[in-house]
Amino acid sequence: MKRLSCLLGAAVLALGLLCGCHGRREQAAFAVPETFDKSRNYEVVFWAKNDTNKTQTDIYKQAIADFEALYPNITVTLRLYTDYGDIYNDVITNISTGTTPNVCITYPDHIATYLTGDNVVVPLDDLFADPRYGLGGSELKFDGPTKEEIVPQFLQECRVGGAYYALPYMRSTEACYINKDFVEALGYEIPDVLTWDFVWEVSRAAAATKGADGTYSLNGQKVLIPFLYKSTDNMMIQMLYQQGAGYSTATGEIQLFNDTTTALLHTIADNTAEGAFSTFKISGYPANFLNAGQCVFAVDSTAGSTWMGCDAPLMDIAAEEVVDFDTVVRAVPQFDPKNPKMISQGPSVCVFNKEDPQQVLASWLFAQYLLTSDVQIAYSQTEGYVPVTTKAQQDAGYQDYLARGGEDDTTHYQVKIDAVRLLLDHTGDTFVTPVFNGSASLRDAAGQLIENVTKSVRRSQTVDDAYIQSLYTDTMALYHLDAASPSGGKADLGPLPGTAVALLAALAAAWVGIGVYCLVRWRQGRHKERRNG
Repeated sequence: MKRLSCLLGAAVLALGLLCGCHGRREQAAFAVPETFDKSRNYEVVFWAKNDTNKTQTDIYKQAIADFEALYPNITVTLRLYTDYGDIYNDVITNISTGTTPNVCITYPDHIATYLTGDNVVVPLDDLFADPRYGLGGSELKFDGPTKEEIVPQFLQECRVGGAYYALPYMRSTEACYINKDFVEALGYEIPDVLTWDFVWEVSRAAAATKGADGTYSLNGQKVLIPFLYKSTDNMMIQMLYQQGAGYSTATGEIQLFNDTTTALLHTIADNTAEGAFSTFKISGYPANFLNAGQCVFAVDSTAGSTWMGCDAPLMDIAAEEVVDFDTVVRAVPQFDPKNPKMISQGPSVCVFNKEDPQQVLASWLFAQYLLTSDVQIAYSQTEGYVPVTTKAQQDAGYQDYLARGGEDDTTHYQVKIDAVRLLLDHTGDTFVTPVFNGSASLRDAAGQLIENVTKSVRRSQTVDDAYIQSLYTDTMALYHLDAASPSGGKADLGPLPGTAVALLAALAAAWVGIGVYCLVRWRQGRHKERRNG
């Protein structure tokens, strides 16, 4: 009996330790080698996303070729993806087999999940500070940025817990692309800073131009979505941040389901009911509607600016569907125009841990090379991205690029330059959301609230307080957000690992064993009593 009790105690203790570690685990600090061994050959596997943009692919290939010329003993193998979600899923799959890439383009929310494994991602703090191979280090064969030359708002997004686990690669924010002709035809003038009240009012006025035959007098067509939003997760997050309302804390406390969120959903429902609003997931890509004269306000990333406007270099609709109009770029709508807040977003670069520290160092050298000005400027010019270093932003070549806005409708497309300048001018007004294991699910949940409300209104369903409370419960369950009530809770850290399941099974077996043992001993005692009696 004592032996069984000890076994049970050990199982409970082991399970407690395991559950205490569930979620983000501390990654072992990386010991930077004294020197880089140039006598050996290394392969750096690099996973990247390029949106099927051949120009971006060529920039990656050129960067790799230039890097390999500097480091002949390092070969970089490029694998391209068209979706960050696919990179994330493949990394998760490969963690279990120990076959992660060496370097990959990813998002901090994804890195937070990678950190649930043991020493999967390299903490970069010591590498940042190393005087030889760190940022701006003396032994680098290229002119890389120092830590101080990385825009602090962009670098901060790469900090998870108490350490840096990534380098920012490119950054963007969201912008509102406006059909100026439509706004003025409705009797309005576009302000320097959009407000939510202004956008809702103009959007409702546009929707009210629908005639008895279903044709809108504003555009002479039977299709008009006045206000169309691409990423509803960003929409909800920015609205909450602008009002100082809860979303989440750095420790993973979920604050999304609050009274401000409820009021926002009612406003969205009311405007949807008047035909003023829809989303990308429900109706389609905002640029397509904007360029076809079927949208007044289209919100998308500044990185998507090359798709926006009747002269956009990239389009998904036929030329004969394009309507001529003047495009104006503004920041996303605000509640307080004097205190604007907009989200900072964009891909980052992380380095995966390997047994060989020389291999990790080779990977780190390549990751740093992606922040050199030549790479940063070339890639940023393909779309509306902003370089993440002040070194690149202040480069004479980059300043010349900005100054030539409107010179052509390709590299210097005016709408793209306007979108870039929007972020450059408002970098100090940007914010990032807390990163923790489960923050990616919380982001999805924020957008799903708007998607569900909008869809329900379009289906003529009643959206009232009871509906919204039920929506909160369903959303928490769908995204595994373990909240005690709609006002808050803790982020679910995902399913227990196999070792935890095994321990739980062992614990259950131990209890069963104790029960059987006790039953046998009891029956033996009863039998002995009868025999002695």
